[in-house]
Amino acid sequence: MMEDEELEFVEDLEAILHLTPEVQLAIEQVFPSQDPLDRADFNAVEYINTLFPTEQSLANIDDVVNNIRLKIRRLDDNIRTVVRGQTNVGQDGRQALEEAQKAIQQLFGKIKDIKDKAEKSEQMVKEITRDIKQLDHAKRHLTTSITTLNHLHMLAGGVDSLEAMTRKRQYGEVANLLQGVVNVLEHFQKYMGIPQIRQLSERVKAAQSELGTQILADFEETFPAQGSKKSGGPSIVLRDACLVANVLDPRIKQEIIKKFIRQHLSEYLVLFQENQDVAWLDKIDRRYAWIKRQLVDYEEKYGRMFPEEWCMTERIAVEFCHITRTELAKLMRTRAREIEVKLLLFAIQRTTNFEGLLAKRFSGCTLNDGPGKKPETPLEPTNPFLEDESGEDNISEKDEDLDRPKKPKAPDNPFHGIVSKCFEPHLYVYIESQDKNLGELIDRFVADFRAQGPPKSGTDEGGAVLPSCADLFVYYKKCMVQCSQLSTGEPMIALSTIFQKYLREYAWKILSGNLPKTSTNSGGLTISSLLKEKEGEVAKFTMEELCLICSILSTAEYCLATTQQLEEKLKEKVDKSLMERINLSGEMDTFSTVISNSIQLLVQDLDAACDPALTAMSKMPWQSVEHVGDQSPYVTSVIMHIKQNVPIIRDNLASTRKYFTQFCIKFTNSFIPKFINHLFRCKPISMVGAEQLLLDTHSLKTILLDLPSIGSQVVRKAPASYTKIVVKGMTRAEMILKVVMAPHEPSVVFVDNYIKLLADSNPETFQKILDMKGLKRSEQSTMLELFRQRLPTPPSGPDGGPSLSFSAPTPEQESSRIRKLEKLIKKRIQ
Repeated sequence: MMEDEELEFVEDLEAILHLTPEVQLAIEQVFPSQDPLDRADFNAVEYINTLFPTEQSLANIDDVVNNIRLKIRRLDDNIRTVVRGQTNVGQDGRQALEEAQKAIQQLFGKIKDIKDKAEKSEQMVKEITRDIKQLDHAKRHLTTSITTLNHLHMLAGGVDSLEAMTRKRQYGEVANLLQGVVNVLEHFQKYMGIPQIRQLSERVKAAQSELGTQILADFEETFPAQGSKKSGGPSIVLRDACLVANVLDPRIKQEIIKKFIRQHLSEYLVLFQENQDVAWLDKIDRRYAWIKRQLVDYEEKYGRMFPEEWCMTERIAVEFCHITRTELAKLMRTRAREIEVKLLLFAIQRTTNFEGLLAKRFSGCTLNDGPGKKPETPLEPTNPFLEDESGEDNISEKDEDLDRPKKPKAPDNPFHGIVSKCFEPHLYVYIESQDKNLGELIDRFVADFRAQGPPKSGTDEGGAVLPSCADLFVYYKKCMVQCSQLSTGEPMIALSTIFQKYLREYAWKILSGNLPKTSTNSGGLTISSLLKEKEGEVAKFTMEELCLICSILSTAEYCLATTQQLEEKLKEKVDKSLMERINLSGEMDTFSTVISNSIQLLVQDLDAACDPALTAMSKMPWQSVEHVGDQSPYVTSVIMHIKQNVPIIRDNLASTRKYFTQFCIKFTNSFIPKFINHLFRCKPISMVGAEQLLLDTHSLKTILLDLPSIGSQVVRKAPASYTKIVVKGMTRAEMILKVVMAPHEPSVVFVDNYIKLLADSNPETFQKILDMKGLKRSEQSTMLELFRQRLPTPPSGPDGGPSLSFSAPTPEQESSRIRKLEKLIKKRIQ
């Protein structure tokens, strides 16, 4: 019974003392302790087992119990002290709360007293200032009334005076008075409900309408319609009338300007009708000379009649430009067959010169609000045909000067295209002319190349960019600049198509068409003749041909880079909406193909020069070699051809190092597999013969690693990508020879050594190794069967089929083996 009660007490105590993890963590941070009894996950059984791990430890149970009782007693004392200390805390807290509440009540009482006093003070101030506010309001109303009465008096007197002066045409006084009357009338907008005010407003409107009609009639009388004789000059009355028109409805001002400009340009329409000889493009100078005279005449006669802010001179010039553009467009549609490129360029040149003069003389402020259509301003406002004013009227200048690009004028010309836009539909004449000129230029390049021949070796011309390439792009640039000044729309697209056509023709006729052709005649050679050839007899290309190939490669590289820049410039010049139609990627691919073909020719030439030496290697009796000597004659022959061709190619490709690196990589990728194939043909091979071949292979590896800088005074480190290819390929050849040198008994060791060194699971390669060792067919069959058995089981690939791969030896292992081989060869030689 007692045990059950104790168990229930323990359970209740645990429920009471169960704390949340956050509270437990806070307690551990405030009161850190290493005592197991203070842990939240305290386990009594584990604690007892820790105190009494063995039966022998139960001997000191009394001491342990006494220690625990002592600890419990201390805890009880601490708890008792804390509880006693908290006995008076509640009473002290209640007393402090009561004191705080009393202080708050006293504070609220003081605040209420202050608020009551403030309200009384405000009421007192209002009573004191009540009379002052009434006086202020009375003064304000009185001032407004007096001001309104003054304005009313001014308005009534002004309207009477305005009507009287209008009848007497006293426009000078009317201009000042009308503006004042209009300003005063604005103050009465809120009083329009009063009949007298509304009547005055209607009288002002009637006076304005009468002034407008009267001023238009005065101008019509002074400047009669076409066919009547003009007045001798302006009058002071009309000058004052213009000042009045500034105050009237803007339509009055626009009507005056329109009628005056139409009457002023009426003679122009008669003189330059379609049926007149002076109307055609060859006499376009006379149009601009006529307007210059008219503007000078206007400045002398009517310059002071119109207000300066009307910009009448500029308006006359702008309207002349609109009329000229319309008339020229109509005339060129009618006589389109008579337009020639020189005539068209002459007219455009004179027109753009005139537009440049307008930009120097006027600001262009009337282009947005003046009569007529706003000119379309192209993106690129510079002018290729601009020339000095002194040469503008010189019609008999040389025709070739028309094609010469002139000094560009400053940008932001607001008048650019205001007349010359009419020539854009006829620019196909210019495009066709450039097509013809470029065709003739390409034919001249071909003829010059045939006449001068390829670049000579040993001269500065060897490997240099062909001069015709620079000439072609200079002409392209001139055409692009010219056309961009004429139009940035469809003509630019047509010109870019012409550029594409002749870039391809240049690549085909000048570059690809002049690459040397390879020869296939390689018969009738013996081993002795292959190894005793004199320098220059094996290479299929002469020095001049090698220089020509390098020159064509450099030219193609220049064309590739310049074509990319040309595409970017064309996109800058053309309208944004047409940018996507500019695409020269096909032409850049064509030049890339020329570069690739040129490199391939250089590789084939050197490769073909080394073929006889490799053939000689495969036909040497390697089984009868008795001792290891210096490098074999075929190696000397290969090195000779490399030293003969590579320095020439490197020197001629000095400006395009990346393509020389490509040449080295492609030659190595071609030579090493071919060398390994000829190595397999060397059979049978004795142990000494294999050692000699290994020495030759190491010599070829050394010369290939030095290939990029061979014969150069400045030694440069070969690119890492190239070195990796050479090391990987030639190491395979060395591993093949090491397998051949290894004894074939025991067979298991030989096969395992082959798998380890070559990492090649192809039975055909293993068969070639056995042929090189000279084993009999029966022995080869046994070896092949053992080879198939010893191959490691490959993991299945993604498609379920076998996927074999072997780890190749590391470069450190390869270099260590090669050093051991060199030491062995030196010992044998000694």
